[in-house]
Amino acid sequence: MLNNKRIALIAGALYLTVIVCGIFAEKYVRFTLVNLTDGAETVRNIKDNVMLFRMGFVADLIMQLAYFLLPIVLYQLFKKTSRAMAGLMVLSVTVAVAIMCINMLNHYAPLLLLNPNGYSVSYDPEHINSWVLFYLEMHNKGYHIAQLFFGLWLLPLGYMVIKSDSFPKIIGLFLILGCFGYLLDFMVYFLLPEKSNALSEYITAPADLGEFSLCIYLLIQGIMGTKLNSKNKS
Repeated sequence: MLNNKRIALIAGALYLTVIVCGIFAEKYVRFTLVNLTDGAETVRNIKDNVMLFRMGFVADLIMQLAYFLLPIVLYQLFKKTSRAMAGLMVLSVTVAVAIMCINMLNHYAPLLLLNPNGYSVSYDPEHINSWVLFYLEMHNKGYHIAQLFFGLWLLPLGYMVIKSDSFPKIIGLFLILGCFGYLLDFMVYFLLPEKSNALSEYITAPADLGEFSLCIYLLIQGIMGTKLNSKNKS
């Protein structure tokens, strides 16, 4: 049976995978290639960087797989703190991952539309440009719907971090604030879309800080524990 230090290391590695793959897919690939106000530019970018667009797609799926496994591992660390909260954490992520995986079809649709032997042969460029933007906009909307649940998972996680004696309580506080930040961002995105871009980074900042801090803390504790065990055995 794995001890808590090794479990922490696995959880930290999964968390790091979520963060790195998520940043690559969202902040690099889509930020670089997708302009939701200009279909012609977006189509041109995708055509010129097909492999990069595909890499973003795959990175997103790897992120979602790691995100699915992460709470299962964390459950082993926190089940003694609160089995009910640990279960809510797992359930919230399961729903979020299901939504995000289905939503990835919207991300892949532009590749089908722009296939030289596919739909682009039968329809004029303006229609293709409009459809590409439509599917990418739908992907963006679907991602924010999933945000309702990957915001919710931070509440039980933050609660258990605070209640546990193994983690700094400040991390738990940021996670709980992050939960409400994500939920607020969800509301702003759908109710006040014109203000969403300006406010989103500030609203979700506590979640970013809390999750990154927890990831680093898990990795440090896991690595230190593994080294200590190795020394004791020798």
